[in-house]
Amino acid sequence: MLTARERMRQAEGVTAELQTALRAVGVTLPSLGVDPVSCASSHMAPLVELGRCNLDMARRLAGVLADHARTVAPGHAEEERRP
Repeated sequence: MLTARERMRQAEGVTAELQTALRAVGVTLPSLGVDPVSCASSHMAPLVELGRCNLDMARRLAGVLADHARTVAPGHAEEERRP
């Protein structure tokens, strides 16, 4: 079982990876961070807090995800399901 410090370190690492990947596609989530309470708990998995973002950033994120869905899973993107 991981210690609270190890859980926090793991969560910080994953959060940094996510932040780097999002920035690479032009998305910045200003409130992205680690939920420290969940890292201290031995009963639940550490959580990454995605936080809040403005409408423009939400649209950018939705666009990146839709583009990825079209590339990786053709036929699963929202606009491809519309008649």
